[in-house]
Amino acid sequence: MRRAERGSASLFAISCLAVLLLLGAALGVVAALVRAHRVAQSAADLAALSAASAVGRGQDPCTAGRSTASANGAQLTSCAVAGREVTVRVLVDGPHWLGQAADLEAEARAGPG
Repeated sequence: MRRAERGSASLFAISCLAVLLLLGAALGVVAALVRAHRVAQSAADLAALSAASAVGRGQDPCTAGRSTASANGAQLTSCAVAGREVTVRVLVDGPHWLGQAADLEAEARAGPG
């Protein structure tokens, strides 16, 4: 091996490690986005079911939906009642990476079959 080429493998290995770390961080953010979307959709579904159930009991559906959404880590952003059918929209905080926020919304509708 020539003297001028000594240590070049170390530089290549460090570069590969940096790329792998960046890729791992990006995959972590994607996984956090997927998880937040699942939480948002679950919270929306449960809030809609709770609100529709409250309509059947003669209670305030939006209050029931807001309480259920909050208990599931979401914030109720809208609630519309049409007869016995309720449509809700919730917001969940997503990952905040490099100063960017990715909050996710989900919508669900529930009512009698």
